Amino acid sequence: MISTAGFSPLHPLAAKALKRLRRFHEVVADNSARNFPTLVMNDGAVAYRDLSLRTRSSTHDFLNRAWTLFRQIQETEEKNGYPGARLVLASGFRMLGRRAGIDARAGQFKSLIERFGRGAISAEQAIREAAMIQPKFDIIPHLQANFAFTKAYVAESSGTAGGLPGPAFYVDMALFNGRPNWIKLGPDIDWKDDRLGLSATFARIIDLPVLNGEQGPFDIRDGLQVAQHLEQDPNVLHSLRASVKP
Repeated sequence: MISTAGFSPLHPLAAKALKRLRRFHEVVADNSARNFPTLVMNDGAVAYRDLSLRTRSSTHDFLNRAWTLFRQIQETEEKNGYPGARLVLASGFRMLGRRAGIDARAGQFKSLIERFGRGAISAEQAIREAAMIQPKFDIIPHLQANFAFTKAYVAESSGTAGGLPGPAFYVDMALFNGRPNWIKLGPDIDWKDDRLGLSATFARIIDLPVLNGEQGPFDIRDGLQVAQHLEQDPNVLHSLRASVKP
């Protein structure tokens, strides 16, 4: 839509595109939470979470939150006569990201508190300096070397040509033991990217009912089970622990 205005927000033709974009951002912000953090980039958004190695509940919770976000975006889009969004939920490994930017910001704040504590600066100056602290790097280490994000990004970008037409919600079947009967799913889609050697089995979620239960359904996998499935290695936890040792 914005291309018709030459990507200029000042052009009269840009008004509807910008309104649609702001509404998208509002919906994503309203659905963001401590266990469902998001990063918005123009007309795309990324939600991420480390799955628990002990309980299925975090997998189930993330799936539910992703579905709620998708449905609210779709409702807003349909209300305004727009086609909607494509959401791809993928699983994968991630390595620990560098915390240089976060640690630097924490150091700045610590210095500010120490100077204020010994009376070197006034409260007004401390507030002013705190407001000026800005991250310069590593603000989202969870998305560095995150190969679930890689898979989701490449799969979403493949679109109809890759077998994932939109608007729709596609879930990585690696999250489940078999095909769960409590979710209304479309047929399996064997997706792959030959250039990167990426592959996965996705299915479109048509409907996802609300289920009660602290641990989540038995046929949804916890983080360890997902890792074992992806690596086809029952001892993957040992390899994961060894990978983080210096």
